[in-house]
Amino acid sequence: MFTPLITTPYISRVLGAHYTGINEYTNSWVTFFYLIGQMGVILYGNREVAYHRNDKYKRSKTFWEIELLQTFTISISLLAYLIAVFIFSTTFKEYFLLQTLWIIATALDVSWFFMGMEDFKKTVIRNTFVKIITITFIFIVVKSSADLWKYILLLGLAQVLGNLTLWPYLKKMIIRIPFRDIHPFHHFYPAFLLFVPTITTQIYLVVNRLMLGHMATPADLGNFTYADRLVKLILALATATGSVMLPNVAQKFANHDYKGVRDSLYKSFDFVTAISIPMMFGLMAIAVKFAPWFLGSQYVDTGLIMVIEAPIIVLIAWSTVTGNQYLMPIDRVKEYTASVTAGAVVNVIANLFLIYAYKANGAAMATVISELTVTGFQLWCIRTTISRRKLFSGFWKYLLCGLVMFSAVYGLNQILPMNIFTLALEIATGALVYVGSVWIIRAPIVKMAIELMGRKS
Repeated sequence: MFTPLITTPYISRVLGAHYTGINEYTNSWVTFFYLIGQMGVILYGNREVAYHRNDKYKRSKTFWEIELLQTFTISISLLAYLIAVFIFSTTFKEYFLLQTLWIIATALDVSWFFMGMEDFKKTVIRNTFVKIITITFIFIVVKSSADLWKYILLLGLAQVLGNLTLWPYLKKMIIRIPFRDIHPFHHFYPAFLLFVPTITTQIYLVVNRLMLGHMATPADLGNFTYADRLVKLILALATATGSVMLPNVAQKFANHDYKGVRDSLYKSFDFVTAISIPMMFGLMAIAVKFAPWFLGSQYVDTGLIMVIEAPIIVLIAWSTVTGNQYLMPIDRVKEYTASVTAGAVVNVIANLFLIYAYKANGAAMATVISELTVTGFQLWCIRTTISRRKLFSGFWKYLLCGLVMFSAVYGLNQILPMNIFTLALEIATGALVYVGSVWIIRAPIVKMAIELMGRKS
């Protein structure tokens, strides 16, 4: 999660916008193919393992069936990708071939099993170890734009080796199942239902870049890419509870604990609201000065794009709860798919008008509008089973505290030059002001924190 914070300022300067763009372009295409091969297995496998977590035979059977299905679909996807590269690629062929490692890594990915078992420790340790090794090698071998192939190779190998490290842990958690009892293809249709929203989301993320690249300049695309990446980095902190809570909610639903499902939703929604609002306001307060300092002077326009796009931190945090933590675990996948599809359609239409008028800023505006559509659609879908008034009961308190925090951080940002010490001061000031305000106003998360500390003591 934090790797880009370390590598982005180095890579943005060493490779430059042009070669960074080549990596983004070739990786966007391989992403399509490995997502098609993956067939929604991460979410589907996570949920199915959670359903059978307490039955070793059933969870083992589920694992082998889903993994065999994924291997089959990934093999087809890999073959299709290689055919496409050799037939249609006239430029960047060597980079396209290096990106093949991402498809191979997807076939080896069994993190969904450990997520379903709620064994997050192993995946966290694996990720941390792999990231440290990757960062080290990036600084050692990537020295100029001529080293782009080394950079792509390193990222691909990191995915392959990282996924391989989880396999030894499976020995104690699953058993062998007779081949005659394994029926992988009966998982195809339900996995496909989860695959549709996944691929739809990726399509409109890539369409943003394709439309911006066609309607604006490469510089606009470069500025938008880094702005989007930094916003999504902060967003990852707010949405991390999504994959953690999905198996928990799925198990409660399987046990017919519907009150427990609703209670989990209310708590998660309040929690992500409490942490995403200060992240949004904090980013908006520092972005204009932060971007050229962090990325380099050629990215001076990136800051304003980050300010415009910052509201998606809150919007996606909300839709992660309503979608990933509620609609999908209780098997209301069609509504989830419809919400993401609506967002994709709105995104394309908004891009046509806003990119033409405002270039990269317009792409950021379109992104916010599309995420607002997704979140609004999902809130409408759950209106009969979930109290929206209860969901938003603490929102006004967090919003007020966020505005107070924004005023303090923005004031510092205007009078101090941007450097590492100023950034640390702004983060510390923002945290103290926000936490203090939340405590004084007694927002709901205060009660939650007190109860949690009481249970631990």
